[in-house]
Amino acid sequence: MIKILRYTEYLYLAVAVISIYKIAELWSIDRERTYIFIFFAVVSVGMFVFRRRYRKRFEKRQRDNQS
Repeated sequence: MIKILRYTEYLYLAVAVISIYKIAELWSIDRERTYIFIFFAVVSVGMFVFRRRYRKRFEKRQRDNQS
């Protein structure tokens, strides 16, 4: 289960990178549309940090219970 949590962390980073690319691409063409990609990028980075912290806490709890 821990490996699945690791992969989902990096999926959030991939969404953030794609969103940042779209922001750079659309900024001068359609600024209204870029705001949704800014939102996606910010939420994706936040979810990456949240998931990473949660996974590390979960791993620590498992190590402590096994000892």
